[in-house]
Amino acid sequence: MSSDLPEPPLSAFGDGPAREVLDWLYRFVAAIELSPSVAVHSQDRDGIVRFWNRACAELLGIPASQAIGQPFVRLVKHIGKEREFSDAIDAVWRTGEPVKAHEWHVELADGRRLWLHSSHFPVPGEGRGQDDARQVFCMEVDVTARKALEESLRQAGQVFDHTRDAILLVDREHRVLAANRAYTELTGYPAEEVVGIELPSLRLGLQDRAFYDRLRDHLDGQQHWEGEMWGMRRDGGAIPIRAALSPITDSDGAVTSYMVMLTDISERQREVEQARHLAEHDPLTGLPNRTLFMDRLEQALAGVARQHRQCALMFIDFDHFKAVNDNHGHEVGDAVLQEMANRLRRCVRRVDTVSRLGGDEFVVLLADIGGVDQAAHVATTIMQAVARPVQAGTGALNLSVSIGIAICPSDGDDPKTLLRHADVAMYHAKESGRNEFHFFSPEMNSRVIERVQMENRLRRALDNGEFELEYQPEIDIGSGRTVAFEALLRWRDPERGLLMPDAFIGAAEESGLIVPIGEWVLREACQQARRWRDAGFPVVVAVNLSNVQFIHDDLLRYVDEALEASGLEPAFLDLEITEKTIMTGDAATLDTVNTLRERGVQLTIDDFGTGFSSLSSLRRFPLSKLKIDRSFIDDIVTGPDAAAMIPAIIALARSLKLKVIAEGVETAEQLNYLRQHGCDAYQGFYAAAAGASLGAQAGNEGAADAGTGAGACAAAGPDAGAPPASKPPRRPRP
Repeated sequence: MSSDLPEPPLSAFGDGPAREVLDWLYRFVAAIELSPSVAVHSQDRDGIVRFWNRACAELLGIPASQAIGQPFVRLVKHIGKEREFSDAIDAVWRTGEPVKAHEWHVELADGRRLWLHSSHFPVPGEGRGQDDARQVFCMEVDVTARKALEESLRQAGQVFDHTRDAILLVDREHRVLAANRAYTELTGYPAEEVVGIELPSLRLGLQDRAFYDRLRDHLDGQQHWEGEMWGMRRDGGAIPIRAALSPITDSDGAVTSYMVMLTDISERQREVEQARHLAEHDPLTGLPNRTLFMDRLEQALAGVARQHRQCALMFIDFDHFKAVNDNHGHEVGDAVLQEMANRLRRCVRRVDTVSRLGGDEFVVLLADIGGVDQAAHVATTIMQAVARPVQAGTGALNLSVSIGIAICPSDGDDPKTLLRHADVAMYHAKESGRNEFHFFSPEMNSRVIERVQMENRLRRALDNGEFELEYQPEIDIGSGRTVAFEALLRWRDPERGLLMPDAFIGAAEESGLIVPIGEWVLREACQQARRWRDAGFPVVVAVNLSNVQFIHDDLLRYVDEALEASGLEPAFLDLEITEKTIMTGDAATLDTVNTLRERGVQLTIDDFGTGFSSLSSLRRFPLSKLKIDRSFIDDIVTGPDAAAMIPAIIALARSLKLKVIAEGVETAEQLNYLRQHGCDAYQGFYAAAAGASLGAQAGNEGAADAGTGAGACAAAGPDAGAPPASKPPRRPRP
């Protein structure tokens, strides 16, 4: 309820402007008493409320009965602006003039907070001066909703201007209405230069006006669109961006404009490209890996089929690269591979592909060649590039490569066939002596098929127990006693009969099967030697080791297990290694030799004289015996001058405190020559024949205890001379 308005003191004023103003004011206040939108109140000089209309009561939540007579500042608190509000009221009293309308943030008695648009003006009293104001009236309108909207707009503006993504507001005709700060940072265009410009003119991408027209039609249904495109910076640089376009509608749902959000995806694209590069390239050399190479090969073959052209595939393998890692370490090996990868790149055209498949295997795709001569020229260039010395560590390394070449379409028109044929050709280049390149031919493929079949038969032989051992005696020349037996591997193939090592050892070494086969030989030979000893004939058993076996990581374990399983003393086991193993041996080879000798195992250099090893090399290794190669023994009869090497070899062995044994002795003349020059022992056909006659005289005593086959060879005993070579019926365990 509001107060009653006092009667206007019109009698105090004569006819004139003041009387007319006061009369109008009172009629105005009476009119707004019932106004629902404007809150009106007044206060006297002491700040006491004198008038409080109905709208004021509803707005501020205080009825007139409770407001009139109360200090206004108790009813309404001007948040943070109490002093400023007080000064404004004082100015009205002091000047007798209205003050400029102001918007105040107020807190009411019930805790509500509002924004009020307030206008304060004085109502004069009966006097005439500026100090004669009777009351200060205030007209207030609630602008809380507008202020909230303004705050919302302000925050939206802050978000628009400070978001990390570039934003454009455009109308339906693609004209820019606004651009935020991020857009300027992304493109280099300030907002004032793009407002009013059409999107196609901004060079957001390679799209033309038709693209934006189709996009607008797409968005007419108020749909959202996203896509990736290339944008252009003001300096002409390209930017990969992701654009998102969304329509903005009015209250009736009609599209009025669009928001275009642009995100710089350069970093994401770099990450994607980096991930793709890592997935498709070799981490050591940076060359395409097998995955990327196969993709390019398929593309090249498709091009060959369409254009009726030729392409060449080269399979490249570095010769003896394992020795680089073994002798210099993998760090040096990796550095050499990196250098070789760079050299291979420089040998081909930009349209060609060099790839590392793994290890020291590389492939080269010559995408389009005029003929096989061009492939041969590139292969020669590669061999020359590889042959240049490589600086590694403290010295230089010299390498060579073996290259196999397959031509598409003559040698195959699919990736698998072409790769296989190039590999076959490379294999034959290695068989021919390495440091060569070979083109594929059907005959090569036939030989490879045979080799694969051989490997399969070897695996079957190992599983089915088809291997046997024959034992060849070693006879002391001075006493005629049998001092050892050499275990010789044989393969009783169900289809081809008994096979000598020359027919299968090469395939066994290349396939790695020589390791499990050699393990079986060690185990069987040690068990046979133990049976001989238990029968009263303690003789040494000699077992040949290939280079593949000797450098195998498990060699020492295999030897220990064979000795432990048989109970044979290490001194009765003699391991024969080739002269090549000693010549190419490194620190690891020396460690293996030392460890075996420390265990008490004997070590013999087999086929001595074929590798021309140096005296310094021999001195490094604590060996037991030296076996002269049979080629020198043959020279005793066929080439006496060449046979002069034998005394020199024996003298060398004596200087190293090694015993000497000659292999391949077939005649009495050869034996006498060896005896004259101080050879310690011999083996061969003549030893077997002599032992056979002596063994026949001695009979087969003890054979039952010693076992059959090779056991019977030793039955004559050490004093009987050389027992005949024979074989046991034993088979390898699966």
